[in-house]
Amino acid sequence: MRRSRTRSHRPGLSGRPLASTLAAAAAGLLGATALFVTPAQAGPPPAAAAPAAPAARTQALPEHALVGYLHASFANGSGYTRLADVPDSWDVINLAFGEPTSVTSGDIRFALCPKSECPGVETEAEFKAAVKAKQAAGKKVQISIGGQNGQVQLTTTAARDRFVQSVGAIIDRYGLDGLDIDFEGHSLSLATGDTDFKNPKTPAIVNLISAVKTLKAKYGAGFTLTMAPETFFVQLGYQFYGSGPWGGQDPRAGAYLPVIHALRDDLTLLHVQDYNSGPIMGLDNQYHFMGSADFHIAMTDMLLTGFPVAGNQNNVFPALKPSQVAIGLPASPYAGNGHTPTGEVTKALNCLTRGTDCGSYRTHGRWPGMRGLMTWSVNWDRFGNWEFQKNFDRYYGS
Repeated sequence: MRRSRTRSHRPGLSGRPLASTLAAAAAGLLGATALFVTPAQAGPPPAAAAPAAPAARTQALPEHALVGYLHASFANGSGYTRLADVPDSWDVINLAFGEPTSVTSGDIRFALCPKSECPGVETEAEFKAAVKAKQAAGKKVQISIGGQNGQVQLTTTAARDRFVQSVGAIIDRYGLDGLDIDFEGHSLSLATGDTDFKNPKTPAIVNLISAVKTLKAKYGAGFTLTMAPETFFVQLGYQFYGSGPWGGQDPRAGAYLPVIHALRDDLTLLHVQDYNSGPIMGLDNQYHFMGSADFHIAMTDMLLTGFPVAGNQNNVFPALKPSQVAIGLPASPYAGNGHTPTGEVTKALNCLTRGTDCGSYRTHGRWPGMRGLMTWSVNWDRFGNWEFQKNFDRYYGS
């Protein structure tokens, strides 16, 4: 997700060039040299007693859910939207964004948009009341950590522990349901030689997994956990993982895979951003390009089928449950590169859930239980006369 003045969802990646083969797979995306610090790998911090859980934490998501990011801490050309004014169609509302005080501090802060930037912003009391009202209606309201500006590297156990404490403080202050991990840019990279996604060794990844597990243990089974990685960090892992066996590749390639895998039993939803992306190879070994049904079909099929990491048939990333998967898209052409017209969104849903409108791509199954759609953002959809939401409601009969 982007958090610039134009603030669409996600930025492109920046830094040193990729290896030539990687550049072919992710045209327009650039690599970077990761920062690695090797801390002592102490165990996770003890879980503090949780406050009384909001009633909504005991309620399951509907069979098909609409997820949207709400610009709660900033404004841009899309306009500010008060939480109370978000329509009932939205089942999960991710508050954008909690951001760290520094890249490696682990100290996450969140505040409502300043009145000077958002003249219509509600008071904190009104905002908390809106959270409770949404929860009473069966909705989930979460804090989203990261975004374009919020680079987070938990390179030490001290940063890990501070992350747990500070994120927990935000959740408690506003009475939220859970956490969305929206790490972008240079937040996650794999150390040289870290080649097995099932047994990661990179401190920033090990510490993130530990921190999230600690938060889950603190708040219990009803705690919601969602993730919104870019395709670069997930599906690109079919071809390239980290810096590769001989080095030279971007160490961020596929770097979300160990996090997703380690937390799959705790994961409520994975909604990969199918936008702001270069071409990505699907399981048909063909490159797919954002902005059409084909891209969403191919990228989602990989998540629901599983795939060999870096082409290694002995190291397969297992399929996620259909109920854990939603497709991530921009709400309008202004919200991010790769906007997909609603007709193409419907084709993608038809293919993945009914086996129709698939075009040339042959999926590896049908998944009527796939959870739904995510968009950046609620604000941009309101700016576009709620076109994204209306299409979701038409498709699922809301």
